[in-house]
Amino acid sequence: MAFQTATGQDLRLAADWLRRSELVAIPTETVYGLAGNALDDRAIVKIFETKERPLYNPLIIHVGHPDQINDLIVSPDAEVRALIDAFWPGPLTLLLDRTSRVPDLVCAGLPRVAVRMPDHGLTLALIQTCGFPL
Repeated sequence: MAFQTATGQDLRLAADWLRRSELVAIPTETVYGLAGNALDDRAIVKIFETKERPLYNPLIIHVGHPDQINDLIVSPDAEVRALIDAFWPGPLTLLLDRTSRVPDLVCAGLPRVAVRMPDHGLTLALIQTCGFPL
């Protein structure tokens, strides 16, 4: 599926794909990436298989709003909040202690998860339409 422009209908279609554990390509301010529901083991496995990425190489979770990290990481402290306020959306990835909601596959079983909020309107709109991180 490819879109030249992103309409609300396009975003809903892509979100439906993501809800069915399918993958989509997303732009960020730095690179294009292959994305799936970051909380869905089936989608995560598809990312590793499609990219031929080794399972010991963790993924980065993209959120659509800073508050979306609240379910993903253990209580962000004032320093983390200050970094988020200063640099998100943008190319800053934070490596933080994760909650049990984050699948082990995403983090290669490690105790921390990489999270970021991209500065790209299309990707942010898609994440917000889905209601889950990618």
